Formats: sequence, structure tokens, C-alpha cells
Amino acid sequence: MTANGGLGRVIAIIRLPSAEGAVRVGEILAGAGLSAVEITLTTPGALSAISELRAAVAGSCLVGAGSVRTPEQAMSAREAGAEFLVTPTVRPAVLAATELPVVCGALTPTEIETAADCGAALVKVFPASAFGPGYLRELLAPMPELRLAPTGGVTPESVAEYAAAGAVAVGVGSALVDARLVAAGAWDVLRDRAARFMSAAASAWPT
Repeated sequence: MTANGGLGRVIAIIRLPSAEGAVRVGEILAGAGLSAVEITLTTPGALSAISELRAAVAGSCLVGAGSVRTPEQAMSAREAGAEFLVTPTVRPAVLAATELPVVCGALTPTEIETAADCGAALVKVFPASAFGPGYLRELLAPMPELRLAPTGGVTPESVAEYAAAGAVAVGVGSALVDARLVAAGAWDVLRDRAARFMSAAASAWPT
């Protein structure tokens, strides 16, 4: 297992009101060079969108399912073609339900260590913006083996700070995929946002 769980440095979160929009955005992000995108199960038609996007970007980008909360959802996502799962909280039953890599959401030191002990590929520290990079630095001082991916409020400007604090990846939602931009078909803006995050990640993690 690589330090970033094999999912790349920027994990894009797609939470939109339609499956069609999710697939279109996923294709654009994959084309921009992102190596991992998750479509949340709160997106209507998420499972069909995961299947369609996986077929469209196979070999260039990993497609995952987000907001996974039950073993049943984990199995359905795997059957739809999801290559990794993301949970909003510590869900040991989800971690045990499938062999897929799981990015497990957690916040407190106990939750974070529990997620890691249960086999999480990465621990999604959420909401990261509530505490900032310094929180990761404090967590990693006594537990340096943790693989943390701050999520929530991450911007291109803050990527370097999180990396310096010890993060191995970041999860990015509305700062990258804004439903209003998607509704307006502002694909060039979306590509520009993706490029900024990719550039920030390349500078923050040069190897």
C-alpha cells in the first residue's frame, strides 16, 4: 500500500443532483489528469453513474463511491464497478464488507486511530477546515504512521500547508465541483479548477 492508498494526491468528490451531470464532470476531471474521483451515493442514480463513468475512464482514473454507510451499499457499489469506497464516519462494517480500499471519515484521535486499525486505506479527516493543518501535525506527532487525507474546505492555496503538516492526499468537494458551474455548463472553469489543484499537489508532493 502506498502512502496515499494508491488513490493519488487529489480525490475529487462529485455530489450533484443528477447522474448525467456526475458522469460528465467525472470525464472532465479524468481528462484533466485527476486519478481518483468519487460519486457520492446521495447523487440520484449514483450507481448507474459509477458504472458509466468507470467504463468511460477505465485505465486513466479510479472511480469510487462516496457516502457509503452500510455493508449493503458497499456491495452494491462494488457490483456497480466502484474501485474504492468513501465513508462519512467510522464504519467498521463497511470496512469488513468488501476487499475494496476504503477511505474512512473520522475526526477525533480515537476515531482516526480506530479507522486505521480497521484497515482504512486512508483516513479522511473531516471537516478539516474546522481545525486546519495544525491539527494534522498534532495528530501525527504521536501516531506518525497514520495516512491522513484532509477533506472539507481544502483549496489550492491550502494544499501545500496540509502536505507540510503530514497529509498524504486531500479530498476536494465544492471548491472543485460546484453544482452551479455544472448547471451552467462552465466546463472550462471546471478544467481550470482541476488544473490548479493538480499544480498545487505537484508542488506540495514533488515525488
